Amino acid sequence: MFTWSTRPGNCSKDKLMKKLVIGFVGEMASGKGTACDYLIEKHQAGYYRFSTIMRDVLDRIHVPQTRVNMQILSRDLRQLFGEDLFAKIMTEDVKNDKNEIVCVDGIRRVADIKYLATLPNFHLIHIYADEKTRYKRITERSENSDDKNKTFEQFLKDQQGETELTIPQVVAEATIRIENNGSKEDLTIKIEELLNKLRA
Repeated sequence: MFTWSTRPGNCSKDKLMKKLVIGFVGEMASGKGTACDYLIEKHQAGYYRFSTIMRDVLDRIHVPQTRVNMQILSRDLRQLFGEDLFAKIMTEDVKNDKNEIVCVDGIRRVADIKYLATLPNFHLIHIYADEKTRYKRITERSENSDDKNKTFEQFLKDQQGETELTIPQVVAEATIRIENNGSKEDLTIKIEELLNKLRA
């Protein structure tokens, strides 16, 4: 039997109150990473991504970073250590981050926000785009080793994976929605509007 324990974070309550924590949820290639990249470059935001944990493990054991491999690893780790495993890891990382803005990418399950939602100034944002736009983005960026030559039919099949089917449940918890069918510049304008709104 496995148990999970965490050490208390070293971030003070006052710092947590001032910290703006933005969580992004959305389907594959909807623009979550682009939004985070902008916040990092323009506002020196801290950045955390749920899939980073799986990528680190796959690299360590010399297994390709395919979408299927990450889904399998995510499922098995959660079965061993609990559905909220990644939520605990992410929340501790966010609490200890010293930046005034912290963005969290790749939220896919309601369990992922179980602890993040308890942090002051946490906001869950839904970024969305249509399927054709997202398919074009995913093949062009080739983030995973099996993305570059992916057909549209394979892309649609990927959306039926375990980690994708739970996204609508998280979307239902989002307080703000951002449409992202346009250019990167269009998205950055919307992100600035979002920041102004959250800071107000």
